[in-house]
Amino acid sequence: MNKITDTNWTLEIRPRAGWLDINLAEIWRYRDLILLLVRRDFVSIYKQTILGPVWFFLQPLFTTIVFTVVFGNIAQIPTDGIPQILFYMAGIVAWTYFANCMTKTSNTFIENAGIFGKVYFPRLVVPISVVITNLLTFFIQFSLFLIFLGYYILVGSSVKLTLWIIVIPLLLIQMAALGLGMGILISSLTTKYRDLIFAVGFGVQLWMYATPIVYPLSQIPEKWQWIFALNPMTAIVEVFRYAFLGSGAIRPWVWEMSIIMTVIILIFGILLFNKVEKTFMDTV
Repeated sequence: MNKITDTNWTLEIRPRAGWLDINLAEIWRYRDLILLLVRRDFVSIYKQTILGPVWFFLQPLFTTIVFTVVFGNIAQIPTDGIPQILFYMAGIVAWTYFANCMTKTSNTFIENAGIFGKVYFPRLVVPISVVITNLLTFFIQFSLFLIFLGYYILVGSSVKLTLWIIVIPLLLIQMAALGLGMGILISSLTTKYRDLIFAVGFGVQLWMYATPIVYPLSQIPEKWQWIFALNPMTAIVEVFRYAFLGSGAIRPWVWEMSIIMTVIILIFGILLFNKVEKTFMDTV
């Protein structure tokens, strides 16, 4: 019988040595699995529905209509001279991407406990695939926003594109990083504290109202605006609106603070996720 040597092995699976033991190269090796999960999740979202992919457009459209009626016409909250539909849809499209990334990655361990206990692969593959899947949804809903934007520009509305459009890719990366960081952070905690599962949906709603989605930041008194600046989504939504609508005021220090907080949340989330994945099967 031939003696088996170390050279016979192409893959070595070993336990994590510590919090900082993160193998990014291993995640890249499983990129085919990420693409497979993206395709599976994207196709299965509305696979057995009557309207199918139309729901990608109906969700932001109906939400925009409700916001326009309730907050624009009944509550009469100003939108800085921007058409209400564009104002609300811009905030909704940006917020929806972040919120979906966070909520759908926040139950990574619990929803995938079965497969995690049977097959080995880097656990970060699953939340990363969720973020990419939601990015595809974002582009579909973003195209709807561009259609409305083009219409209002043609009819001579006051909206205008600005050079800040060039930073939109950076905003997408930041939204993905923030949603991923918050999601895996919550997912790591829910393995031990199941109450967080019920708090996520409620918390997302509160977070949305703490973000200038239904109101412009200019409506917040100057002395309180620093509190809203602590919310990393505030700068993202404001920059997104300013880039496409020319509405609002860009304060570099607010966006810089938002980026710093995003990086901190992402790093801490990955570290905690890496620690929990070693023992989560004992608690799930």
